[in-house]
Amino acid sequence: MKTNIIRTIKIHMDFDGFFNGNRQRRNWKIIVMEENAMNTEIKRIKRELQCKGTIMSYYKDTVVLPDGNTEIYDFVGHNGAAAAVGVLEDGRLVMVRQYRNALDRFTLEIPAGGLNPDEPTITAAARELEEETGYCCGKIEKLITIRTTVAFCNEKIDIYLATDLKKTAQHLDEDEFVNVEVCTLEQLEQMIYDGTIEDAKTIASILAYKNKYAK
Repeated sequence: MKTNIIRTIKIHMDFDGFFNGNRQRRNWKIIVMEENAMNTEIKRIKRELQCKGTIMSYYKDTVVLPDGNTEIYDFVGHNGAAAAVGVLEDGRLVMVRQYRNALDRFTLEIPAGGLNPDEPTITAAARELEEETGYCCGKIEKLITIRTTVAFCNEKIDIYLATDLKKTAQHLDEDEFVNVEVCTLEQLEQMIYDGTIEDAKTIASILAYKNKYAK
């Protein structure tokens, strides 16, 4: 079996940028992968809670690298979520427009939300679809799973395709203000490419739906 080792070397690089009038020399750590070697283990030895929120918690992780050095990584632990691509009989998709505090603006997205304790994601996806849009689904099947921010967060979203929709009524939380919009696949694709839609789960799911079902 082939194994890899990470060999760490240090180089320096001169560049023409200046800070406070002084030429800077920066050290860079280069990670080189070598085949047919050993010891690839990267091991977390400590995880310390810094702050606990409603749906996520922030930690400082201490990690031992293959060269024996330790690094401190930021880690955000997320409780998980589910989402639904709701498709009407005429092929249009049911979307929600809602305010997102992190961006300080309204965004157009597929319906999604966090999981209740021990709730299967397929149940959560159907629940969020009806709560946010007022449509219940007669059929629901797995589309894709995404990890939204793998560099520092473990958030996982299972995304489902929901069809055979029937109009019911919204059941919004007290702090939710959601407008329902119905769009064609072509309209949504255009909004993805012109930058109107930036939400990662929405982009991934719309393009996955198009590639798998709307050829």
